[in-house]
Amino acid sequence: MSFFDTTLITVIFVNILLMAFAGKILSAVYHEPEESQGFLKRVRIFRILNAVIIIAFVFSRLFEGGVEDNPGYTIFSILTVLYLSFAGLHLLNYWVRGQYGKQKEIEGVRQVVDTYNSRLISIFAAVFIFIVALVTIIRILGFDSLLEAGGAIGVVGVFLALTQAAWAPDIISGLVILNSKMLDAGDVIEFNDGEKTLGIVYKTRIFYTEILNITNNHRIMIKNARLREQTIHNLSKFASAKGLREALMFKIDYAVDESQIRGLFMTAFNRAVDESSINIESKYPVEVGLSNAGDHAVEWCCYYYTKDIKNIISTRQSFRELILKTSKDMGVSLATPTLHNINSVPTS
Repeated sequence: MSFFDTTLITVIFVNILLMAFAGKILSAVYHEPEESQGFLKRVRIFRILNAVIIIAFVFSRLFEGGVEDNPGYTIFSILTVLYLSFAGLHLLNYWVRGQYGKQKEIEGVRQVVDTYNSRLISIFAAVFIFIVALVTIIRILGFDSLLEAGGAIGVVGVFLALTQAAWAPDIISGLVILNSKMLDAGDVIEFNDGEKTLGIVYKTRIFYTEILNITNNHRIMIKNARLREQTIHNLSKFASAKGLREALMFKIDYAVDESQIRGLFMTAFNRAVDESSINIESKYPVEVGLSNAGDHAVEWCCYYYTKDIKNIISTRQSFRELILKTSKDMGVSLATPTLHNINSVPTS
């Protein structure tokens, strides 16, 4: 038998072909941006496994003797099982997500996101494929007897039991988050994990959730168990058809008449309605109320409604700036009075 026979050439050709089209294959499976870190990582793993299979198969041909005494063939067989398990799991997840997931538009990109059912089925599929791959590898390594195979599986079971505190809470929390339907992909949420964060839920994965920080325009990765510990405000889930009820607070001098203050906010609201850049609900006028009567100024609250939650920061800034400009036009000062302490000096 020649070294470069049909089997060797076929294995090398197929794996090189898979390496060349790894990006296209995984892009069709995941529908993710090709420049994202998660997608590039999958492509690298896919290609590395192809390259290692080629090396292992060529290495197996360098050894003489039967198949059972050929370490190269054993390595090749194990790598093939791992590769097929890796590819099979991803293809199965793609099918499960297509059947039980749901389509949603996130940051202008239409994609299929996980649901409770799709995630649960994916976990069971991963466990099944893992067990089948583990038993197959054990048989390849020559552990044929029930005692030997049981001992090898027992080692893996003990390892999983000892490390379950590191991964089990995140998996369970991820399932709880998906099942509660309180945090869907694309929702704008606000939470405080050391500092106040306003972000868009991008994806809830098995161990963590990806959030796009709106304020600073970067991604956040937070463990599912950690996220469940937070008090989360989901701004995208309105309590009424009016939209989200926002509040802007202003401290104004006691000397300013109440009618002037209400007129100020109403005039600013009418101006905001005429500006397309300020996304407030024109059907529902502002609600003005006294929030607090302090020692130096009265704190007034201006409530308005908006449904464009993803641009909530720019809406707050633009409306606040318009109120300031309107106050200057109407001669209403928003400055807090300065308190002066006058110490009288006794006369002798």
